[in-house]
Amino acid sequence: MTRSTVLRLVLVVAIAATVLPAEAAAQISPGLPSPLSLADVIRVASERRDEIQAARARARAGEARPTLASALDDPMISPSLDHLPFMLGGADVSITIEQQISLSGIRRHRRTSALADLERLRADANRTVLDVGVQAANAFLMLQERRRTQALVSEQTAFARDVVSAANARYASGTAPQSDVLRAEVEVARLNALARALVGEVRGAEAMLNTNLALDADGPVPALASIALTQPPPSWSAIKTALASRPELAAGRAEIARAEADVQVMRDMFRPMATVRTGPSYTMAEGRGWMAMVGLSLPIWRAKLRAGVAEAQAMRAMSEADLRAMTRMIEGDAAVAVSQLQATRDRQAALTTDVLPRARMAIEPAVAGYTSGQLPLVSVIEAVQALWLVQADLIAADTELGLAWARLGRAIGSYEAIVQ
Repeated sequence: MTRSTVLRLVLVVAIAATVLPAEAAAQISPGLPSPLSLADVIRVASERRDEIQAARARARAGEARPTLASALDDPMISPSLDHLPFMLGGADVSITIEQQISLSGIRRHRRTSALADLERLRADANRTVLDVGVQAANAFLMLQERRRTQALVSEQTAFARDVVSAANARYASGTAPQSDVLRAEVEVARLNALARALVGEVRGAEAMLNTNLALDADGPVPALASIALTQPPPSWSAIKTALASRPELAAGRAEIARAEADVQVMRDMFRPMATVRTGPSYTMAEGRGWMAMVGLSLPIWRAKLRAGVAEAQAMRAMSEADLRAMTRMIEGDAAVAVSQLQATRDRQAALTTDVLPRARMAIEPAVAGYTSGQLPLVSVIEAVQALWLVQADLIAADTELGLAWARLGRAIGSYEAIVQ
């Protein structure tokens, strides 16, 4: 083997050792815990969603703005040919360095304005976290509803087949018409069709949950942990206290601070700007020397400056009005969320403690009456369908209760009440 061949092999091995581990790491998707809880879903979404990463990157970019906004203008170096005789017997030359310096607090106020912008960007990042959390919670609850419905349909199908067997037994003994068997088989066929449709709905809900977790849409989703939402809603005083930390309100307060700083910036425009210019010079008559110059800007166009102040004051008034309106709307949203939560809790409690037990109690007498020939098959089917309807309503009520908790958490700016 030649020297060049050995070198090529070493180069190939080195490239493979560098590239392949990176490609393998890129292909490995992080696994989800099993069973997957609501807290896990919110946590994974807040860690992986690109919207949050983008919002946080904007906030990091905003951290540089205060320094940029409050910095002095770049100095200017100006080589100058001051005098060149036509006879070219010499020249007067100079090199000056010029720097503009503000004689007011405009740099400080610009920094304050940039810091307010930074607070607004951070509040926007927190708002994105809340939005992503409620989206992930909704996807989790919808998938849980589809899977529970799928399990319920499987249970219903098994019971419907038992009814078919009972109808066949009575038809064979001559105590029931063939129409009973056909009616029972229709119910089995209906449930089988519903089960086939639920397969696609479950896959769609799994894809939606994976998408909300920034995972591959066709990836597997583990079993979901059940959630217990038995804790009472927080009191209105606790909710109003929590509303003060809502990122939308923090952004509104930052806008007011920024508008106030902009007002001060425009007022500083009434004060002049100083210009300092200095540097070495050379003249044919005197030789080498040094020159210096100090200048002041003349802010004489007062109407323009007053218009700038008026505009900034109007923007501040607009920001204050926006914050008041936003505070009122956020309090209203929280009050509506509390009322909806209480309504869903009452409905879920009624279905669990009153309606469902009554529907179950009607099944056994109906089956016994049909077996003994005292009741027609339609009585059994009606009783069973009533139970199935109540069970489906209970699944929907559980889902609505979870969604109501998620909406309340988003309204008060915290998911601690629903991630237990």
